[in-house]
Amino acid sequence: MTAVIGMVAFILVMIGISTSAILSQVLLYNLDASVTDTASSLQTRVVFQNSAEDVLESGRFPNGTLLVMNTRSGVSGAVVGDTAVRALTTDDLGQIADSLRSVDPTAQTVDLPNLGEYLVRTFPSPGGDALFLVGLPLSNVTGTIGAILTTVALVTAGGLLLLAVVIAIVIRLGLRPLRSVAETATRVASLRMDQGDVSITERVPADQVDDHTEIGQVGAALNTLLDRVDASLSARQRNEELMRRFVADASHELRTPLASIRGFSELSLRAMRQAQDDESRQRTAMAVETTEQSLERIQAQSLRMTTLVEDLLLLARLDEGQELVYGSVDLTQIAVEAVGDARPAGPDHSWTIDVPDQPVELAGDASRLHQVIANLLANARTHTPAGSHVTVSVAHEGGEAVLRVHDDGPGIDPSVASQLFERFARADRSRDRKTGGTGLGLSIARAIVDAHHGSITVRSSPGDTTFEVRLPAKPADPA
Repeated sequence: MTAVIGMVAFILVMIGISTSAILSQVLLYNLDASVTDTASSLQTRVVFQNSAEDVLESGRFPNGTLLVMNTRSGVSGAVVGDTAVRALTTDDLGQIADSLRSVDPTAQTVDLPNLGEYLVRTFPSPGGDALFLVGLPLSNVTGTIGAILTTVALVTAGGLLLLAVVIAIVIRLGLRPLRSVAETATRVASLRMDQGDVSITERVPADQVDDHTEIGQVGAALNTLLDRVDASLSARQRNEELMRRFVADASHELRTPLASIRGFSELSLRAMRQAQDDESRQRTAMAVETTEQSLERIQAQSLRMTTLVEDLLLLARLDEGQELVYGSVDLTQIAVEAVGDARPAGPDHSWTIDVPDQPVELAGDASRLHQVIANLLANARTHTPAGSHVTVSVAHEGGEAVLRVHDDGPGIDPSVASQLFERFARADRSRDRKTGGTGLGLSIARAIVDAHHGSITVRSSPGDTTFEVRLPAKPADPA
């Protein structure tokens, strides 16, 4: 604001000075013309009068008219006063004596001690035997210029004051949205976002957001930023909750086999010690049998832990984009092989395969895609009763290879349908390996499908459950 006012003040001062200078030239030009006109009217009177005082008294001349005559009878001078013509003193005549020595048509400015500044011209008399000097006061010109400069100064000061008030109001109104943006940013900055469930509800008010102004665009951009930060914080909180649940589920899954291994190992050690204390054959046989059973249980639990750890490692590597070996894959052949493997494992289920005559090829990892189909078939076998019918179909739709696994079982509980592909999610909440499992099968299937840039979905209702896998069918460069 100071810079604007300073610039406007400079412009106004320059305009005032320029106007005064031009007007001063015009007024001096007009005054010079008046001197010439006055001299013309006095020229005829100088011949018939003996003194300057007599010449001025013989007519009506403007107030302040100055006349000095240099004739054979001497030098005389007079000035028209407010009430009468007054003769000049010797001191006054001494100030303009040099101007009477020769004819000089150029206007001159003289400063008379008792009269002030005058614009004078020297003219010859009609007969050429005398010189006379005519002048008019500069007070009218200086007074006009002074009045103009005073008016310009007052108008400039008033205009600058008004301009300052208007600019202050305009800036205050114009920056109101920016103050709202700053206040919103300050409130958001005071929030603690490093832990817990954080929700940013602060926004720039809608009436302060206008896409047609730069400040309004800043407010809109801040609101957009806050929306994205709020969404990111919500996603972070969900990820933290999933991670805590993941760690808890993984810990529980590992604790059960570890506890079993510990218990059976203690049982084996106890049986061995008892056998050492009692050397009877019966005690020894019982110890050997107990130890053998314990080792079998320990081996089973070790295999369970190994499978869990391998599944977790596979998920971690898939999240990092590893574990895939691309090549040309015939999805039809993989589906046929997977159904052939599932029949012996589920002899009490009815298995059907529906594939086209032509192979459905794609670029992918054959072993991992086989794992996806195997997990879906195992899921259908585990969660459907005996006698259920499972159908596996493969089709080529547009630019996608589509695999569907359908069963007519009881369907999926709606309460877990939205989390079915999450890690450690279970349709059966039990920890039984035969029914509940670890809950990693479908999450591994989704991770593998995502790594192939595909999608996996499920539609379920009682008697009709279908898992659908869609993969890009056009072979791609493995690189």
